[in-house]
Parts: sequence; structure tokens; C-alpha cells
Amino acid sequence: MRTYNVALIPGDGIGVEVIDAAWSVLSAAADRFGFVLNGIELDWSCNYYLKYGRMMPEDGIEQLRAFDAILLGAVGWPLSVPDSVSLHGLLLPIRKAFDLYANVRPHRLLAGVPGPLRARDFDILCIRENTEGEYSGAGGRLHQGTQEEVAVETSIFTRRGVERILRFGFEQARQRRKKLASVTKSNAQKHSMVFWDEITEAVSADYPDVSVTRYHVDAIAARFIMQPETLDVVVASNLFGDILTDIGAAIQGGLGFAASANLNPVSRGPSMFEPVHGSAPDLAGRGKANPLATLWSSALMLEHLGEHLGSRAILDAMEKVTAAGEVRTPDLGGSATTNDVANAVIAQMQVSRSGYLRP
Repeated sequence: MRTYNVALIPGDGIGVEVIDAAWSVLSAAADRFGFVLNGIELDWSCNYYLKYGRMMPEDGIEQLRAFDAILLGAVGWPLSVPDSVSLHGLLLPIRKAFDLYANVRPHRLLAGVPGPLRARDFDILCIRENTEGEYSGAGGRLHQGTQEEVAVETSIFTRRGVERILRFGFEQARQRRKKLASVTKSNAQKHSMVFWDEITEAVSADYPDVSVTRYHVDAIAARFIMQPETLDVVVASNLFGDILTDIGAAIQGGLGFAASANLNPVSRGPSMFEPVHGSAPDLAGRGKANPLATLWSSALMLEHLGEHLGSRAILDAMEKVTAAGEVRTPDLGGSATTNDVANAVIAQMQVSRSGYLRP
């Protein structure tokens, strides 16, 4: 029987609740489609930091190597631990250690979800470079605390890094509607972003079947809102992708739907899957968090592991639940709990059983 070992890192705040909900849905999908998920929970979090002075053990990366995938809830508790510490102590080390260079975020409006735009028919796949660019961490500060203080943050772009994220984007576009948007700000950033544009042009020659449009980041930000239906696959640098995907989350109904996959498409190391809504300390422990972003991330995990039917079943069940409109968390104007939504998705997977065949 197909068996997968999954590292569960609930993290902080609502991360604990949404991971618990997602695991119940994943377990139901595994039972239905004939595979096994072994989940091992790791308590790495801001609480862990307050106890031990670090976000994860010294051998944390080595522990993770034994897993097939990582499912992360949320990290951050800024009242106790600065976000710069939690981010650089857990998320970024995992991304860099396993070279998870492709951050993939789907943006579409599920049936029944009241999005903020007139446009209803859009399906955007954002692909964000995840390991270099503006978040490389190169730089420093001099003369701190004086009037002469200087802060320098250096963006680092390599030909290898830019080319591989673009090629990944082109491959995704080939499987979809054969349209790719490459995002830069080359009119203002004449070195790094012109470099990105040049590599886009060179790589596009290998994909003559894919239509390529180059956008400046400000122009495509407006297009996300005014004409999202004109976009398909969007490829951007670390910073630009970070900003655009929050716009994408907003137009699809809010951060409660914001799923992501951190992938190394060619490595045998574990990829990491997470909602991007943050830990929401004000909601922690109240059972009000929307788990759909985590369920969507879980479906992306199953897709990556090759369990395509299980992934499709979760997504279809989610959309049937949102379309019915009877089980909604408070962010959608309802009163359902996090577990209510998970149970409704599980129930919908059961009633839709006849629509799928075992692999």
C-alpha cells in the first residue's frame, strides 16, 4: 500500500486548529483512496523558542529529511517573539535547506464565495521565486543608533535561480491555458529586473506554444483587480510574488482561501505546504478560523505526492460545501467552527463517492 510520512508543524495560534482540521480531511481521503498517511507532529513554534531559545532543534533540518512532505499551520506570535526571529528561525531555513524554490499559489473564486470583484471567472496560478531575490538576506546596518546609521538590503538574482523558476512557470502554463505573465520593474531597476526580462526572452524560445506577456509589477497589480480573468500563470520574484499573491487572496475571498505549496520539483527532499493567512493570535483557541486554505494546501500536497484522486476529491468537496453556503466560518458571515467546515468537507467526500474510481 502506498505510504507517506508527513511532518506536521502546527506552529502558533490558529495553526494548531487548522492543521487538526486538515489532518481529519486528509485521513478521510487516504482511507477512501487506498493510501496511508503517517503524521508525526513537531512542536516547533514560538512557544518552543521561548523554552529553548530557538524555533526548532539544532538537528531540525536533518529530522525533516526523513519525511515525504511537510504540512505547516502558521508561525508567529509577535507579542512574544519578533516576526523576524520566527520567520528566519523556521520557515526560511526549511525553504533554503531543501531548495524549495517554487512557491505556488492558486487563486480562483470557489462557488458560493462572495468575492469583492464583479469578475467571477478567473483562475490565476501565481508562481513566486522562493529562495533568492529581495529576500536573500544580504546586507547589514552600520552606525546603529546614530544620525549616520545606514541600512543596506541587497537583492540577489542568479541566472540559475531566475531561469529555473521561469521554466517551471512555462511548464505549468503548458498544462493550463498556455499563457504566461512575467513580472518585473525593469523601467526602474535596470540591473536585476532587466536581467530577469532578458532571461524570460531567452527561455521563451523553448516554449513557442506559450504566449508570454511582460508586465511591470504596478501594472499587473491593477490588472489583478480590474481584469483578473485575462491572467493565467504569473511568475514573479520573491518580493513581487509575495505582494501579488496577497492581492490574489483578496480577490478570491480573503486569506482564509490562500493556499500555497513550497516545491522543489526535481528533488527527493520534502516539499512544504502551508496556508498563508498567518497565525491570527486574536482568533487562537476560539474555533473560528477558516480551514479552507489549509485544506487547499493539503490537496496540493496530495497532488505533489501523486495522489491525484485524493487531491481532486478534497477540492471538489470544498467547492460543494462553499456552493451550498450552509457551513460558513465567521469571516464569511457564518457561525460555523473550524471543525464544522472540516466535517462538512468529509461528509461531502462520502456522498460524492461514486464520482471517483480507485487508482
